[in-house]
Amino acid sequence: MIRELKSTSIKVLAATLLLGACSGCTSLLSPMSGIPVLSLPPGVKGQSRNNLVPIPLTMLRRPHVDEYLLGPGDTLAIYIEGILPSVNGSIDNPMQPPVHFPETGSSLPPAVGYPVTVRSDGTLSLPLIDPISAKGKSVVEIENIIRRIYVKEKKILKEEKSRILVSLMRERTVRIIVVREDRANDGGFRFAGAGRLNEGPVRSSAGFTLDLPMYKNDLMHALAETGGMPGLDSKNEVRVIKAKLTNPMLSSYYFAQPFDPNANCNGPMNEFRNQNVDPQLIVIPLRTPPGLIPKIPSEAVVLEDGDMVVIESRDAEVFYTGGLLTGGQHTLPRDYDLDIFGAMAIAGRGIGQSSQSGGGMGGNILGGGFVGAPPTQLYIIRKTNCGTDVNILVDLNMAMNDPSQRIFVQPGDTLILRYKPREEVLNFSLVSFFTYGITQIFR
Repeated sequence: MIRELKSTSIKVLAATLLLGACSGCTSLLSPMSGIPVLSLPPGVKGQSRNNLVPIPLTMLRRPHVDEYLLGPGDTLAIYIEGILPSVNGSIDNPMQPPVHFPETGSSLPPAVGYPVTVRSDGTLSLPLIDPISAKGKSVVEIENIIRRIYVKEKKILKEEKSRILVSLMRERTVRIIVVREDRANDGGFRFAGAGRLNEGPVRSSAGFTLDLPMYKNDLMHALAETGGMPGLDSKNEVRVIKAKLTNPMLSSYYFAQPFDPNANCNGPMNEFRNQNVDPQLIVIPLRTPPGLIPKIPSEAVVLEDGDMVVIESRDAEVFYTGGLLTGGQHTLPRDYDLDIFGAMAIAGRGIGQSSQSGGGMGGNILGGGFVGAPPTQLYIIRKTNCGTDVNILVDLNMAMNDPSQRIFVQPGDTLILRYKPREEVLNFSLVSFFTYGITQIFR
């Protein structure tokens, strides 16, 4: 009897060990190592997003001007009685000036006169006189200059009959390109390309060609004309690519680099790359820490011909889960922090919940109803600014009682939940005892 009992026990033990190995005794058979949270250098801990505030929107528009100054491309409405226009070359039989009503959306008042465009050299060409320099002058100044030349200098018109009208008919414009990959204001459609966030209806990235009037050629007007501020599925930044600057070789070098070669490997995570690498590309953050006023260069706010404004989707702001967590890819919130417990909840696992599927000895031996010691060992695989990977070790029992160990999840993190060796040994012992008891009942 004793010999049979020993034989049965050995068989049960061997079967349990075999089942435990097949079900994934991860801590004992494939151990991992990592740096404890409290020993992490500052450059690896990551940045908080909770304390970021939007920048003042007034920083995205150019300063207000009290007087419009003319330049090449402006169109003036000019009426000089008897001169512009004249009938059969006579100044004694003038025609009545036409009235031009502004285009839809223009803030200009109706203009009286005939259209005359400021030429590329900044001058106006009028009958019977030499070209007049108009660049940098106001409409009132141009009217006074025309009156002085026709009446006092050339004496073409008499003082009492010098009826001269000058008004602005159409402002010169600046043509820019806006490329948006964020959600549009069209019933929830989202601009997205391959590999972007793909929740909801998706279509290609949207491109706009805008002709912005002078003194409205700023970043705020460009955003307002194309759907407003970037949505929640876009990056918290706007990129302005200048057309006039840059060395093409330098630009291609910048875009080819996955990491800034001058980056501080111990500095904060997610910091912007060194913008001095390529003066053509200017990155404007839309949210900053409280009390920190970003230095936005004027050439980024005031747009010129050929400039490009780009709003990118948050294609890289995801984290991954594995191990005892359900494997998958999950989107990170943009404007608030997500700690390890929140990330585990998103992955479908509560704190202190015992494993019911693989990954630990005993997890699958008795099916989904087995309840043993829950896994409390979490590893975070994180990529640093220099492109290297670091394993971060989190003890979930300690993190529940110590908020300083509830590390924030960063874009690209991989969370792997595992049993500690003693937890696997405990689960193995429980399964062995239970299995042995069942075999004795059915003998």
